[in-house]
Amino acid sequence: MSLLKKNLAANFAGSVWLTLMNLAFIPLYIKFLGVESYGLIGVFTTIQAISAMLDMGLGAATTREMARLGAVPGGAGGIRSFLRSVEVVYWVTAILIGLFLLVLSPLVAHHWIKATQVSPEVVQRAVQLMGVALAFQWPTALYTGGLNGMQRQVLLNGASIVMSTVRGIGAVAVLWLFSATVEAFFFWQILVNACYTLALALCLWNGLPAGDAPTCFSKKALSGIWKFAVDMAAISLVSTVLTQLDKVVLSKMLSLETFGYYTLAGVVASSLYRVIGPVFSAVYPKFVQMLQQGDLDGVTLLYHKSCQLLSLLLLPVSVVLMLFSREVMLLWTRNASTAEASFLIVSVLVAGTALNGLMNIPYALQLASGWTRLTLCTNTVAIVVLVPLVVIMTERFGAVGGASVWVILNGAYVLFSMHLMHRRLLPGEKWRWYREDVFYPLVASLSVAGAGRYFMPEHVSQVVMICYLAAVSMATLSAAALSVPQLAKDALLGPLRGRLKLTAEKNRSI
Repeated sequence: MSLLKKNLAANFAGSVWLTLMNLAFIPLYIKFLGVESYGLIGVFTTIQAISAMLDMGLGAATTREMARLGAVPGGAGGIRSFLRSVEVVYWVTAILIGLFLLVLSPLVAHHWIKATQVSPEVVQRAVQLMGVALAFQWPTALYTGGLNGMQRQVLLNGASIVMSTVRGIGAVAVLWLFSATVEAFFFWQILVNACYTLALALCLWNGLPAGDAPTCFSKKALSGIWKFAVDMAAISLVSTVLTQLDKVVLSKMLSLETFGYYTLAGVVASSLYRVIGPVFSAVYPKFVQMLQQGDLDGVTLLYHKSCQLLSLLLLPVSVVLMLFSREVMLLWTRNASTAEASFLIVSVLVAGTALNGLMNIPYALQLASGWTRLTLCTNTVAIVVLVPLVVIMTERFGAVGGASVWVILNGAYVLFSMHLMHRRLLPGEKWRWYREDVFYPLVASLSVAGAGRYFMPEHVSQVVMICYLAAVSMATLSAAALSVPQLAKDALLGPLRGRLKLTAEKNRSI
């Protein structure tokens, strides 16, 4: 098995496990803490996403630079000094983030979050604990980026599986056996984050090749990635505004309980990144290495294969979630009021996230090529146009209105940004991307899942509903698999080619 396939398999194993952990433990968090206290966990998730813009582009730059140095003869010598230099920047930033949240906690507790059942004092303590937890978690982006760049994703996902299991089981145990409070929850997050960050740091440093020069902080090592990192920092800033603005607005305009429902719907939609992330993480460093070696034909072939693979994995599950969101939420939460309050938000957020996911492989190729201007410019224009729209839609239509802007944003990207991207990086491949990589699997998924929605029986037991949804999902996946040309061709002809090659080798040996 090639390294790329091993990394893909490991990435999917890690993502599937993380998804299972979320599905298993989030209903238990709500049971022990209540929806309003769970809303504070949603606030923490939003703060994590907003703080990502302080990454300054170093995470993506680290992945790209580690992959590039690994492909350059004699490049191993600069890896250690490069990593130490970026590491210093990350840890200083982590400390500043933690201190900032500690100072800001009274303002957030008394003037921003609208809680009815949780006292402002509890909210303030929770925000302070969020700051400490985030400070320990922040450097994991560096170590994850380094392991991805070195294509040691099997090790990375093994550590992630262990971490997610310990995090979930431990949190439930703490809430059940010791204290069913949000403060206890965040104390456990602090401990797990510290241990996980330390483990990733040890894995990355122990896996680095030995260097001739001493390992030390080097401004020269940072200057080599400065332009790319600055562009990525700008992209991170505008992307964070676009993706988190709805949550910031809703956390201010809605009650904490209603925001908890929105957070729950966001968890379902963001679970799609468990499908998107593994493919992106596997092909991004491969793109970097192939471009470094000048293999443009290989890049084109890998591009379409990975786009079709992503569509095959993403579109069927997205369409099923959109059309059966009420049933999925009811089966998951086992609470009719929760399902009724959140299912429309789920459908809208899933649609937007699916559109966003389709652009991840094109985005990976842009980063591998060092071309960041397109994403920066389109995101900047989108902020100017869509920020007022978020406010208007939220005021008029509430949470569903705010979520709908996510669909508008990503639909515009698919229609316009992809045209510009293909014109520069892959001339002549645009219509193949729209037709073979996206349109065919999308139509196949909508046709089968839509038929399943139309013929769905009413008033059935949970067991029957689970079986029905499983059957519809399998049929939708099968239809999508038959619709992607390159993958279907490889699946049918690949084994035959292998047998013919083996036969030819045997004949030559005779």
